[in-house]
Amino acid sequence: MHFVTAKGILSSQNGMNLYRGCSHGCIYCDSRSRCYHMEHDFEDIEVKENAIELLEHALRRKRQKCMIGTGSMTDPYIPLEMELQHVRKALSLIERYGFGFTVITKSDRILRDLDLLRKINEKTKCVVQMTLTTCDEELCRKIEPHVSTTGERFEVLKKLQDAGIPTVVWLSPILPFINDTAENIAGILELCAEAGVYGVICFGMGLTLREGNREYFYKQLDRLFPGLKEKYKRIYGNQYEIASPDSRKLMKLFHQKCEESGMLHDNGEIFRYLRTFEEKGAGLQLSLWDI
Repeated sequence: MHFVTAKGILSSQNGMNLYRGCSHGCIYCDSRSRCYHMEHDFEDIEVKENAIELLEHALRRKRQKCMIGTGSMTDPYIPLEMELQHVRKALSLIERYGFGFTVITKSDRILRDLDLLRKINEKTKCVVQMTLTTCDEELCRKIEPHVSTTGERFEVLKKLQDAGIPTVVWLSPILPFINDTAENIAGILELCAEAGVYGVICFGMGLTLREGNREYFYKQLDRLFPGLKEKYKRIYGNQYEIASPDSRKLMKLFHQKCEESGMLHDNGEIFRYLRTFEEKGAGLQLSLWDI
């Protein structure tokens, strides 16, 4: 862990990263890619020491309320959060100033903040996004070693449903020859349906690899799935988009299962929902793009 002083906290689209780097150890993480210019070891978490002050200043200055998001680059519920509580402090400010909130995570540590998530959702809208990659617990521990298992995340989704907080699942990534089976896709979607998930985001049955995350991913394949790296290199070379050979069949299954369960499965519609601020009882809706 190391501290930096940041110049700003909210992006042009009202997203924030309280931390940079991660200790979850997911073998496929795109955030390791060199294009993000992370000049420190990925596991050496960068903490923006003035993030909370910057956030309060930004919220005070905003002329219109909107959705505030986090988690697109770094899962905010890393173990360090339990000590520093940057996310909880940020949530307190978001609730106090009447903004909406959405977060992407793989951790059941989010339940620590259920009280604040509820308060935000009572005033405006709070949406929790959870990534699911496999319904095989043993495989999950291999490819996502230091984070809540799929079963634990499923329990989080059910508790959020009981609390009236809407949820969205990211079905991603699907790793060729590892979790790209009809049984896995169907199993994940069955869990989503049981947990009352609002929608499921899926950009295709595969993953992306580029300089930085490709090297790390291949190193982990050598360790966990001997011989598979050579198969990837032979089939995909240095491609950025790595699609499962069964991608078309699996995407058809994905859309069919979501349709049957009444879960939204159009990425564009789900993103519009995530970006739209709703002030409950006021009949007001603002798109994030209007801010």
